[in-house]
Amino acid sequence: MGENLLFMYETLFARYGDLNWWPAETPYEVMVGAVLTQNTAWSNVEKAIGNFGRNLTPEAVADASHAKLAETIRPAGFFNQKASYLKAVTEWFARYNYDVQAVQREPLDKLRAELLKVKGVGPETADSILLYAFGFPAFVVDAYTVRLCERYPIDAGKGYAEIKACFEGNLPQSAETYNNFHALIVRNAKEHCRKKPVCEGCPLNETCGRHGGMPERIRQ
Repeated sequence: MGENLLFMYETLFARYGDLNWWPAETPYEVMVGAVLTQNTAWSNVEKAIGNFGRNLTPEAVADASHAKLAETIRPAGFFNQKASYLKAVTEWFARYNYDVQAVQREPLDKLRAELLKVKGVGPETADSILLYAFGFPAFVVDAYTVRLCERYPIDAGKGYAEIKACFEGNLPQSAETYNNFHALIVRNAKEHCRKKPVCEGCPLNETCGRHGGMPERIRQ
């Protein structure tokens, strides 16, 4: 399995290179984006983040009224709900005095358990925050990952926890690798592995199980 995932990673990386994901200026902006991207397109998140101007700081979000915050993030949809979520995740960050290094000194498992208790933070959001905001080796599983595993196929299991464990258990424990791999999966899903797949030109086309073209290393 490890060789299979590395083969997939290397093939995608050869096509797309380092995608420098997640696009944000600060770790806190990553946290905000991870909450706002729930159930909406990234283009809407960018509009909402743009509405903050230079005021996208944990202090500003903590001090803002719920109504003002909801109006600011309106383009992201579910804005009243997400305003509550942003307040909650900001309160969690406040436990560490908004200090990124203070968070990074804590054990990964402890932080993940804390985040999963925060209102509005599920496994994908928690892992996105840990990986992209704080640089922890926490693999992010999303709908694109599930789709790729089912189609290729990679027998990664069912459900978030099993798929996450499969990737983390069969790849180097590296935030850089997890970061790049997730970004590559997303990029390829948007260009080729869509709901209605565009297989022509896909870097994985020749080895994808949809076309019966798995190489020996993948079949084993």
